[in-house]
Amino acid sequence: MSYQFSSQSVARLDKLLEMFPDKRSVILPGLYLLQKEQGFVDREGMEALAEKIGSPISLAQVYGVATFYTLYNKKPVGKYHIQICGTSSCYMRGNDKLEKHICSNLGIELGETTPDKKFTLEEVECLGACGYAPMVQINDAYYENLTFEKMDEILKDLT
Repeated sequence: MSYQFSSQSVARLDKLLEMFPDKRSVILPGLYLLQKEQGFVDREGMEALAEKIGSPISLAQVYGVATFYTLYNKKPVGKYHIQICGTSSCYMRGNDKLEKHICSNLGIELGETTPDKKFTLEEVECLGACGYAPMVQINDAYYENLTFEKMDEILKDLT
């Protein structure tokens, strides 16, 4: 069975289609709506989005956008999606050590989700906070200038 957007998302997509004469402009916010509804972006959802946007937008175009940006989850993630920057500037400020600390604390490896489905840890490209590393993004919130102690406190508050 194909994915069905909620009535609220359909209304929002309709509004976006009115706002943007170039239908390609609706792909990014459409994928965001899909992810907000189900927590990730899958093929069925991308097919529904391409169909909703209509010609000339194809599934391949929607898929290309979804796979280009790390902000779209291609598989289910935990309740708390921890993203840690893997670029060299963050590495120089200790994100690699912080990553190992988080893995040890949660008992998972990079790219895994805890057995209780509470936390997923992934490495992503630049999060745009190079001057505040080490840092992570958890869901929509940034946590900057982290120490092991600060990170432990954040994880404790989320459990």
